[in-house]
Amino acid sequence: MPLSTRRAFVSSNGPRPTTTAMASALPRCTSVRLPAAVATVTVLLLMSVTTVQSSQGDKEPVYRDCVKQCVRTNCTGARLRGFQSAQPRYMALTGELLLLAGWTCRDDCRYQCMWTTVGLYQAEGYRVPQFHGKWPFARFLCFEEPASALASLLNGLACLLMLLRYRSMVPRQSPMYHTINAFSLKMDYFCATAVLLYSIYLCCVRTLGLRRPGVSSMVGVLLILLFTSHVSYLTFVRFDYGYNMAANASIGMVNLLWWLCWCWQNRRTLPYWWKCGLVVLLLHGLALLELLDFPPMLWVLDAHAVWHLSTIPVHFLFYSFLIDDSLYLLNTEKMGVKVE
Repeated sequence: MPLSTRRAFVSSNGPRPTTTAMASALPRCTSVRLPAAVATVTVLLLMSVTTVQSSQGDKEPVYRDCVKQCVRTNCTGARLRGFQSAQPRYMALTGELLLLAGWTCRDDCRYQCMWTTVGLYQAEGYRVPQFHGKWPFARFLCFEEPASALASLLNGLACLLMLLRYRSMVPRQSPMYHTINAFSLKMDYFCATAVLLYSIYLCCVRTLGLRRPGVSSMVGVLLILLFTSHVSYLTFVRFDYGYNMAANASIGMVNLLWWLCWCWQNRRTLPYWWKCGLVVLLLHGLALLELLDFPPMLWVLDAHAVWHLSTIPVHFLFYSFLIDDSLYLLNTEKMGVKVE
């Protein structure tokens, strides 16, 4: 039986997210990625929140009819009050901490209807579709994508650990101390474009700014304007995933080539140059994992989570380079030697 002809069956037998039904499934949770929401929140990033484009799964009549029937049956009157009173406390607490609503009755309907639709696709031998711009994930506690959430948390802990080590080993008088501390605050996937642009600024300060502060200031202003234009286009003109990927790839290539050129020029004078070269090559190479867009294994582990997990060891090498370079700059400044 064709998938689209099952609308009546699913609509009349739509899942009801009652307490008993939901207890047999995974616990309710908010639909946001917790680590990303806890990350640095700025006005521009809040402005960049846009409606996710529709995907094949949520275009499917089976899914839409299922959601409509479920919401109409379970998300009004006494049934809705029952859902709200039965929602676990940790769900409500999560919403309060993040200034967001908890997992709503409509969200539960979408979640259950998503799996109903996935089951029909698999039964008929079709490839699992995406829903609302992302793959189906099995939620766990307060995490919609548990593997990505765990990987993001581990990345954050690695950054924090190495930042504390950097601060303990490098005096505040080091020329790059404050620039590197500011950069560390952006080391999260919450906005890849901002991280890439700041990495270019960091490279500019290291290669030009120490001798020509005015140049690095001008580049910094230019990068801020570029970032503002990028976010404004995605927010107010068109949220284009292809454009966003192309823009990040282009910015990343500038970042890669600039750092590699600096490494090559200093390969004979700086014994730690290889750390910087290896870091940029690893980060840009591992970024290719993001292109491996596949349904999550066991409904938990997807390409984004694999990428996040693979970048954790890179942070230790990166900060090792930053420590070596900052101490080198401090020593050369004390000796009155010209910094290259």
